Amino acid sequence: MIPEITIYLARFWGSLFMILGLSSILAGLLGRIIKYTQDKTITISTGYITFLLGLVTVVLHNFWVMDWRVAITLLGWVTLCKGYMKIAFPEHVHKKAQMFKKMQWFWGAIIFLIGAWFFWMSFS
Repeated sequence: MIPEITIYLARFWGSLFMILGLSSILAGLLGRIIKYTQDKTITISTGYITFLLGLVTVVLHNFWVMDWRVAITLLGWVTLCKGYMKIAFPEHVHKKAQMFKKMQWFWGAIIFLIGAWFFWMSFS
């Protein structure tokens, strides 16, 4: 049986990623986010939010199992680490963000597909 928290987090992250992915494809959201990384204050501020989202996910869902649920755990840890990087090393984040500038539509589609997969798995 799948724990309820897994279903909630899969639907939360799935919905969030689908919205962000579509916004990146249709409205160029990813490009604007990359541009905002030039401002250290914005990067650090969003780092705290990112860190908290990762921390909540890790605390509530630290399941190291051999099925799809481990993807939520991995996402939590990656989000936690990304938040830390944004807080501690905003210049590094800006440099890394430039790699995604040229293929924004592609990365938006990838984000959307990951979200759709999480959302789909929450109903199976």
